[in-house]
Amino acid sequence: MHEEAMLRDLRRKLVELAQANGATQLTRVTLWIGALSHSSEATVRERWTELVRGTPAEGAALQVVQSEDTSDRRAQSIVLMEIAI
Repeated sequence: MHEEAMLRDLRRKLVELAQANGATQLTRVTLWIGALSHSSEATVRERWTELVRGTPAEGAALQVVQSEDTSDRRAQSIVLMEIAI
């Protein structure tokens, strides 16, 4: 459930950022996955196509940084680091 909520929030942020930048298509999205987020790069990649279907991120390249630092203040999060238009 926690992972699902984070992914829905990520989708919302991607759409909002694209709209705010007047972008109809993103070319790259970079995510940072916290060590305690209950997510992994493999899981996010598996769900990516469905997650971004119908959004400006559909077709965008996905770059993922998987943290192993459990003491990072963002360790329980998935953080949208960068979008490229």
